[in-house]
Amino acid sequence: MSTKAQATIKLKFASEKQVDTILNALIPEAKAPPTQRSTVTLKKDGSSLTLTVEAQDTTALRATLNAYLRWINSALNVIDVVAKE
Repeated sequence: MSTKAQATIKLKFASEKQVDTILNALIPEAKAPPTQRSTVTLKKDGSSLTLTVEAQDTTALRATLNAYLRWINSALNVIDVVAKE
């Protein structure tokens, strides 16, 4: 894949446990992406998660970033609901 677009986002979470939970939820998607237009690298650093997306074009970059950020948000919502029970 020829990379023409790249973005790196570092997200800080409340705890390492949250990072571990989110990382475990995202790893299968990162290992087997639905398309070859982009690749994702996930890296844990304490209570932070670094998401790096490399894509063939800005459309693929945007779609991949949006998908991962939505999944992270959904996972955080589930963590919040479970914590309240």
